[in-house]
Amino acid sequence: MIFIYFAVTLRCMLAKTQAIVLHSFKYGENKVIVELFTRTHGRLSFIVGIPASGKGRVRKQYFQPLSMIELEADVRPRASLQKIKDVRMAYAFSSIPFDPHKLGISLFVAEFLCYALRSEQQNVPLFEYISDSILWLDNCRGSFANFHLVFLMRLSRFLGFYPNLDDYAEGDYFDMRQSCFCMQPPLHRDVLPPQEASVIRILMRMDYATMHLYRMSRGERNRCVEAMVLYYRLHLPGFSELRSLPILQELYQ
Repeated sequence: MIFIYFAVTLRCMLAKTQAIVLHSFKYGENKVIVELFTRTHGRLSFIVGIPASGKGRVRKQYFQPLSMIELEADVRPRASLQKIKDVRMAYAFSSIPFDPHKLGISLFVAEFLCYALRSEQQNVPLFEYISDSILWLDNCRGSFANFHLVFLMRLSRFLGFYPNLDDYAEGDYFDMRQSCFCMQPPLHRDVLPPQEASVIRILMRMDYATMHLYRMSRGERNRCVEAMVLYYRLHLPGFSELRSLPILQELYQ
């Protein structure tokens, strides 16, 4: 009876799921630690052995930022590092690794998600939003300069602090702490003036198919992403400085 119970328990620990790679770094001689956002378990950390020959089933290339993989893992609720039993690519990128602008955007988005999803539990709609967005970026042939802005704005809907448009009127300020538009500036400094607040309103109404209709200068785009990073930092404690942000801003000079 004890053996049967142990066998059933072990089987219950094995999980097959889709996952999006957020970050990976080398650990020791032949291992990497990988941060994943999984479809079935939310954010999880894994330790993965990488064969030195490069001929094994598990390859380092599987764990590049925003890679979409399918894995079988021994998921243990109390473990800080999970173990992967098997992994394969769920989708092979056709353009992101080869286009410097798309690659820069993808590195920024992956690092951003690494902080934004720090404690995210299972959230299938959020997983589908991120995976669909990655596929759109990989498959689009042009006019994606505003992708990261639209992505971040819509991401806030899933995380619970999407701005309230109900009371917007031309000339309003945007209170980033309260996620709302207001006629008078609040007493604190985390506020966008009317001109920048109107840009936030426009971004809220965009999607990937229509974002090319709104043209922004390099300075406007960079200022917008800086405001969005601050907005997330106000609502998500422990949101660190983004190393990829200066690289992203250089792309459009």
